[in-house]
Amino acid sequence: MTPVFDLCNEYIAASAVLDPVNAGSRGIATSFGAATDYSPDGQAERAALIRDTLTKLDGLEVTSEADRRAADHLRERLEAERAWHETGEPLRLLRAHFGLLGNLRDSVDLLPHSGDEQWRNVAARLAAIPGMLASWRASLDAGLRQGIPAARRQALEGAQQAERYAGTHDALVTSYGDGPLAGELAKAAAAAHEGYTEAARYLRHDYAPRAAEDDGVGAERYAVASRMTLGEDIDPLDAYLWGWEELRRIEDEMAQEANRIRPGASVDEAIAILDETEYVVGLDAYRGWLQDRHDWAIDQLNGTHFDIPEALRTVDVTLATNSLSGAAYYTPPNEDLTRPGRTWWPLGGRDRFSTWSELSIVFHEGVPGHHLQIGATRLPDQELSRFSRFSMVSGHAEGWALYAERFADELGWFSEPGTRLGMLTGSALRAARVVIDIGVHLNLPLPDGTQWTFEKACEILHERGRAESHRVHAEVVRYFGWPGQAISYKLGERGWLAARDEARQRPGFDLKRWHTQALGLGPVGLAGLSEALRRIG
Repeated sequence: MTPVFDLCNEYIAASAVLDPVNAGSRGIATSFGAATDYSPDGQAERAALIRDTLTKLDGLEVTSEADRRAADHLRERLEAERAWHETGEPLRLLRAHFGLLGNLRDSVDLLPHSGDEQWRNVAARLAAIPGMLASWRASLDAGLRQGIPAARRQALEGAQQAERYAGTHDALVTSYGDGPLAGELAKAAAAAHEGYTEAARYLRHDYAPRAAEDDGVGAERYAVASRMTLGEDIDPLDAYLWGWEELRRIEDEMAQEANRIRPGASVDEAIAILDETEYVVGLDAYRGWLQDRHDWAIDQLNGTHFDIPEALRTVDVTLATNSLSGAAYYTPPNEDLTRPGRTWWPLGGRDRFSTWSELSIVFHEGVPGHHLQIGATRLPDQELSRFSRFSMVSGHAEGWALYAERFADELGWFSEPGTRLGMLTGSALRAARVVIDIGVHLNLPLPDGTQWTFEKACEILHERGRAESHRVHAEVVRYFGWPGQAISYKLGERGWLAARDEARQRPGFDLKRWHTQALGLGPVGLAGLSEALRRIG
């Protein structure tokens, strides 16, 4: 342990105490309480920890390459978070459907519950939900008083999300049975459900009437938000124009692929054919199909293009029955690897699932995507600081996951009918995200000179981004409420592909070795990705 690594460990331990919900969700193995304080005082404590840690880091000597990587990553992430705090974002942190409400609800399911001691922790978390939601409301009220409101759309969507969560912990409580904690768990779950109900009432009736009408955040806030998700400063206008060019390129490739499905077919016609022929029916069949494809990818890659450690050779497929997100997501193993990596699959009210369009998402969320990249940071033999093990740069992570889809295509994995078109429609969606996100938040005109609206964003995402109907509304709500995150996929992929193209020009390039070294870096901001990968090659 060097002083830099010690400081990283110190920060993780201290941040876990100040934010137990986030610590538990990330799988940090340390002692922390049941509740996070989301009030202005709690936010101020976390901001102070960031400032103090950066001050300490400035006084430390870097003694090795591993030290330098750890210090650079800690500094870059904390400086980005400090700027986020300074713009007042914690006082308008209302992000449907991937925000605090969803984090609280998922945090309960992610807690271990194999014995009564662990079930007591579940009961404590459930019982703490009303207080945590009250502390969050205190911050939102403070933001209103200071003239920094969130958007009304996020408040109304958040109210709907909170209403949906009321009652959803009953199944977990029932799974405990009639043991000695049954009464305590039932009481705690009832309290949590009342907390969700009160949050919904507050958002709809107290907050929404005083919220901001505009969905866009403007150039200053967008610069801070995009730095948080990308780990680099960008020229948003350049990225906006590139996004439109990329979308047109993908559309040309989709047209060629549609012709392979049926000569002369348009993309819409090809999709209609696939929706009627390539699907499974029922939740059991859907989960079975997903698990089979996850397992197959691991078997195919292990020992060839990657050496997959035994601890990462399993991905647990979970159907997210109560999610409103519309999009699949991943949660990593915990620090001691007793909790598996999980992919979560929202149902969107469906009982019939188009498999042709979801195969690429399996590779994105599982292997060689998020599970292989983020899961690898949990392994004890990696030369990573504890901060690097539990932090993330969205552009780095989501860029790798899109690279994983592209790599699967290079391997010829999209051989089943329509699955390559499915991969391309997914890529079109990510390109549409770039133009919607930047266009809305910076109030840039569309190519025809018109302005963005929520309805126009839904139209572009569905017609140009080829998003499935059940995903469109939730996706656009997400972009409007989480500025800068939607661009991280395509801009991150661009960074990874550029770095690999550069590495291929060097003598003796070996793809498997490059993959191993790249994953061994841990998370890196996109501004430093090329240089970091250059040094390992």
